[in-house]
Amino acid sequence: MSAPSEPRADRTRDLVVALSKAGRTKIRYPAELVRDDGVRVTIRAPWAAPGVRDFGFVRFEPGDVLTEHYWRDRWFAVKEVRAGDGGLKGWYCDITRPAVLADGVLAVEDLDLDLWVSADGATVLRLDEDEFAESGLAGRDPAAAGAAVRALDELERLARTEGLTGLLG
Repeated sequence: MSAPSEPRADRTRDLVVALSKAGRTKIRYPAELVRDDGVRVTIRAPWAAPGVRDFGFVRFEPGDVLTEHYWRDRWFAVKEVRAGDGGLKGWYCDITRPAVLADGVLAVEDLDLDLWVSADGATVLRLDEDEFAESGLAGRDPAAAGAAVRALDELERLARTEGLTGLLG
């Protein structure tokens, strides 16, 4: 019998993303499975939160479509953000524990740290380091905190050198 997070030929193309933070569900939203190679799960979903979220460097709004890449063996997720007209806005990267896909639910635990990369790659921003420090993860789970910081460093290095597209190909 296959492990719950391994790809299965009979799986449905529809699933639910369950994003948690600090042990609580942050958001659940429907998504379409694009690809599952056993290591990386790629899904596509419309912007799931209500209304517009303006970060100053990018606006997420109704009509945006995200192609989201989650790994079972890496501590991050990379979300390609496109406007409703198909134009690339950039990549929003969440630092997470490795994802688990079981019974049509993709479970992801957000660890506060984020990275934004603009469509042209010129802007690379580390985000929410203050929230990460305040979360207490370093005291509760030093190994996870270390993995999270290393993941953020790896993504930033990739974004500033070769870009994220090679990672997603």
